[in-house]
Amino acid sequence: MLYITNYSHHKLLTLARDGSVISICIDPELERPTCVHVTPAGQVLVCGHTSKTILQIDSKGSRKRATLATQRDGLQCPWSLCYNSYTDSVIVGRYNINKILVYKVK
Repeated sequence: MLYITNYSHHKLLTLARDGSVISICIDPELERPTCVHVTPAGQVLVCGHTSKTILQIDSKGSRKRATLATQRDGLQCPWSLCYNSYTDSVIVGRYNINKILVYKVK
């Protein structure tokens, strides 16, 4: 599967290898998605730039499973993310801010 963010339409698309659409995830907490990351365990993480959220999406890419971080957690301008399995943390790069954020998970 291939996961693609659609920034201007606030969607996460899941495509099959042949390019056909498997699912479309739309959620009120997903505004202007900028990055998607699949962890070694197959968890799908996506950041919402203007919603200031990090969401976990089901493996089919169709619905939100959990909200991992929000503006209340200090999240601002999320632009990129990755999961570090050695430290059990999500590392978030931010737009126009020269500091990363690290969130412990698990």
